[in-house]
Amino acid sequence: MPASLLKSILSRRMLVSFVMGFASGLPLLLTITVLQAWMQEEGVDLTVIGLFALVGLPYTVKFLWAPFLDRFTLPFLGRRKGWLLIAQLALVLATALLGLTKPGQSPWMVACAAFLVTFFSASQDIVIDAYRREDLEDRELGLGSSLYVNGYRVGMLLASGGGLIMADHMSFTMVYFIMAACMLPGIITTVLTPEPETPKGTPSNMKEAVISPLVEYFSREGAIWILAFILLYKVGDTMASAMTTPFYLDIGFSKSEIGAVVKLFGFWATIIGGLIGGVIMLRMGINRALWIFGVLQGISTAGFSLLAKIGHSIPALAGVIAFENLSGGMGTAAYVAFMASITNKKFTATQYALLSSLMGIPRVLASAPTGYLAKNMGWFSFFMACALIAIPGMLLLLRFAPWNSGEVKADR
Repeated sequence: MPASLLKSILSRRMLVSFVMGFASGLPLLLTITVLQAWMQEEGVDLTVIGLFALVGLPYTVKFLWAPFLDRFTLPFLGRRKGWLLIAQLALVLATALLGLTKPGQSPWMVACAAFLVTFFSASQDIVIDAYRREDLEDRELGLGSSLYVNGYRVGMLLASGGGLIMADHMSFTMVYFIMAACMLPGIITTVLTPEPETPKGTPSNMKEAVISPLVEYFSREGAIWILAFILLYKVGDTMASAMTTPFYLDIGFSKSEIGAVVKLFGFWATIIGGLIGGVIMLRMGINRALWIFGVLQGISTAGFSLLAKIGHSIPALAGVIAFENLSGGMGTAAYVAFMASITNKKFTATQYALLSSLMGIPRVLASAPTGYLAKNMGWFSFFMACALIAIPGMLLLLRFAPWNSGEVKADR
């Protein structure tokens, strides 16, 4: 690895991006995977467990209070760091509070505590996304976003895998206390890292904080096409991912094989893919990376069709998973970097919150009919269709980011 590249990866900005990604990813599954396991163990009705998906609502509507965080600056640490420290401290307390609840006796108290965790976690995400955009230089957005995404996945792995393993040896209350303590690196980073420079023309009132980000964005040429691209770029990958576990089981893989190859081996392939993606974006820019990684994503999705023909084969599964997770890691890094690059620094929190909320729509709507499609089309045709669905998103790049164009940027 060249010394200059290693220096870039180990720079203060990149390390902060990684740690803040870890801080964002850690709380996510504490209200999903780990909490579901705890409630199941306590004998909570499955209907109630299913309803707990609603506590994740703050992640999808975080744009509603993002303007407030753009508008006001606290009297300590600065516009971004002040709000980030408040959100992180509140998140630690909410996580510990969740650990003190009793799912078998008062599930609604659990719901209230879990909602606080997701609210403060979503608030932390708003500020971290804004901080990352304002802290990184434009040329660093690709590598910084890839390190953020990798940190996010490490946080998720610690919370879900680590949390469930620990729960076999101690109480869930102690697990949540430990997870609350694991948020300390994020808090220390917030205190020690410098506050990014506040741009001129930041909102002076709430009306401006709410309206101006929308007016500024939609006044740009191709604004609607960019929104369509954000919706469609990873839709095929998302649809395929929704059905992979039933697919593996249906063609004869055991749960242990899936866990070993898909989850553990696949995790490291994704991490490596994200890092490679960041390095490539540092060299060739975000736009060209979107083209290359988009094509690779489509090919990797078609790889599941090949696996459907081969059937039960560990080497084939490992090959498909390695390629899919590598390309998926690269594509996600470019996707996140692109969204950051088109936000205006005057309204970073609001615009990024809107774009990232929009990014989550396909995960819900496009995934809903996948079971019906797979059942009626068969696995081979289903995954080929998912690969082809990626084409419209790729074609939209011709409208605002052709191969030889400069980077798409917000007005500064």
